[in-house]
Amino acid sequence: MADLDYTKLSRQQKLAILLITIGPEAAAEILKQFDDNEVEMLCREMSQFSMVPQEIQRQAMEEFSSIIGASLTSALGGLPYAQRTLGIAKGDFKASSIMGRVGPVGSSVDVIKDISEMEGRQIFNLVKNEQPQTISFVLSYLDPAKSSQVFTLLSPDMREEVIERLGTIESTSLELVGKIVRSLGKHFDSKVRPTFHHSGGVRSVADLLNNLDKEMSKGLLVRLEERNAALGGLVRKKMFSFEDLNRLQSSDLQRVLREVDSNNLAVAMKSASEALREKLFASISKRAAESLRDEMSMLGPVRLKDVETAQDAIIHIVHRLEEEGQISLDAEQTVVA
Repeated sequence: MADLDYTKLSRQQKLAILLITIGPEAAAEILKQFDDNEVEMLCREMSQFSMVPQEIQRQAMEEFSSIIGASLTSALGGLPYAQRTLGIAKGDFKASSIMGRVGPVGSSVDVIKDISEMEGRQIFNLVKNEQPQTISFVLSYLDPAKSSQVFTLLSPDMREEVIERLGTIESTSLELVGKIVRSLGKHFDSKVRPTFHHSGGVRSVADLLNNLDKEMSKGLLVRLEERNAALGGLVRKKMFSFEDLNRLQSSDLQRVLREVDSNNLAVAMKSASEALREKLFASISKRAAESLRDEMSMLGPVRLKDVETAQDAIIHIVHRLEEEGQISLDAEQTVVA
């Protein structure tokens, strides 16, 4: 790494070097501010720098000096460093899960990427005789629209099993990836293999269900909850986020807000987009909006966990009112005069 040119590094690579430079304890504090996908990306970048020259350390420190709260002299990176840092930031179990998805990325396009570029029916023909585990593995790589195309071609019984398998994917070992690709290779001509597998999980299932016909989606979710109550609950929660309040008709949003405590709403709106804030303010009286703005300004910094708890409470109200038929979550509903 002696010939490393700092000016040619990406922003992510520069941040990875900073995290190596300041040491695992301080780096862990920074990693806590990122979501799992961003953490995975940064850990992958850190693992590429086994040793960081002093001059490169200095340049990184100068560029990021405004966000550095502590600095140590560590300059050893690599996979062990990334594992240790992530363990401090996310805990050993989470670290192992994420690091299981971090590895050297091949320069050639892997077989799964090739499959993902095929038409939906072609993909179905490729996987239709495979085990549910293999089908869910492939679906986890597809964008939600294409995943839903393939999914609707499966038999009803297969759909239920596949969607449960998809929801429980966290990471897939390289050994299992190899077995799956060899199985698909009987029908697909490719000389390369994937080197790691990203998450499927709850988000993938929620995205898939959101792209299906409403009745099919609702029925599958109910049956998923019957098969696996915990997983079904997590999927249901992900299918409607706090930002999705933007999807509601004004009358439905007003109905929801009548059930929401103003203190809870003020906390929940701390991480809301400007567009959603304005819509929420417009859905209540001018006096109530002014009071809400004052309440938010007096709150000061709020822990992310508290914001998420407040938002979850409001999402629960949305789901209850929708189940009672008092509001609709259909994005394309029209208002009848």
